[in-house]
Amino acid sequence: MLPATLQFVIAMIACAINERMQRKLDYTQEEVRVLKEILLALIGSRRISFTADQRRRLAVAGNALSPEERKKCCQVVRPGTILGWFRQLAARKYDSSKRKVGRPQKQRDIRKLVVEMALANLGWGYTKIRDALRTGLKIEIGRTTVANILAKEGIEPAPEREKKRTWKQFMKSHWESLYACDFFSVEALCPFGTVRYMVFFVIELKSRAVEIAGIAVDPGEEWMKQVARNLTDPVGGFLRGAKYLIHDRDPLFTEGFVAILEAAGVKSVKIPAQSPNCNPYAERFVKTIKYECLNRFVIFGERHLRYLIKEFVEHYLTERFHQGIGGQLIRNQPGSTNDNGTSGRIACRSRLGGLLNYYHREAA
Repeated sequence: MLPATLQFVIAMIACAINERMQRKLDYTQEEVRVLKEILLALIGSRRISFTADQRRRLAVAGNALSPEERKKCCQVVRPGTILGWFRQLAARKYDSSKRKVGRPQKQRDIRKLVVEMALANLGWGYTKIRDALRTGLKIEIGRTTVANILAKEGIEPAPEREKKRTWKQFMKSHWESLYACDFFSVEALCPFGTVRYMVFFVIELKSRAVEIAGIAVDPGEEWMKQVARNLTDPVGGFLRGAKYLIHDRDPLFTEGFVAILEAAGVKSVKIPAQSPNCNPYAERFVKTIKYECLNRFVIFGERHLRYLIKEFVEHYLTERFHQGIGGQLIRNQPGSTNDNGTSGRIACRSRLGGLLNYYHREAA
């Protein structure tokens, strides 16, 4: 029999150890809760997938706990789920055949088709995807199966997908009627020094066709308004078939400029601030015209600048092969090529003193 003093000391030490262990356990449980919240936010789903090995480890460790301990400690999965996993693990010892949990999965090509439909049609919910498969493709599938397939692939429901529409998806869905515009500056040598000219252009994204809308030293609001009227002219305006015009947040794109566009049925779409990659086709044209033409000349005044730009744009539209549209010309000029194949004399059309060349076979 231990003395009362020694028993008291041992009890105090045990109490202190238990208190420290409880504090560690409380912290560990809170850390697991925080990590679970972060993980659910990243995967965008209320369900976490586990591998077979992870289920086995949790089942073995959880089975060793008492019901009260499981209720207190289990944060990622429910106590009942852990017991179910352990029962399956124990039953496997006496099962000669390999069993799969739940119903058999749909064929891989059907699952792939469900994912493609969801990604291509952001507004389609589970029911609409099911109806498209059942009615249009005669594939029997349930709404819950569609939901499970998308959840397993980490694809959110339709309302959430619609909110997270990317810039690339926007451009793809409006490709037929999408245009973009931008400015670029050019330094010209004048009698009293250099003058910076601002060149405003518009590009049709589908065909890569370009229109030089105006050149000015100091473009202002009235100048921009007149440019907008010219572009939206119902007879010959470059934007007469457009529905959307992409541009940056330059102050020159004033409310008056936007109002004239919208009156003609063209919606102004502003790209995010400091995001030139959201207007890549316009940026590519600026690089092209400067690298292939303007940077190779000393430009003497506005008249010389307009001549160089006019010649390059003509070459760009009718004589330059564009990789973005399969190596084709934007506009084919009649009589410049021979439809009979390799027969016909090879000719070269040159511009700007041989800087820009176009080789073709003359029509017979």
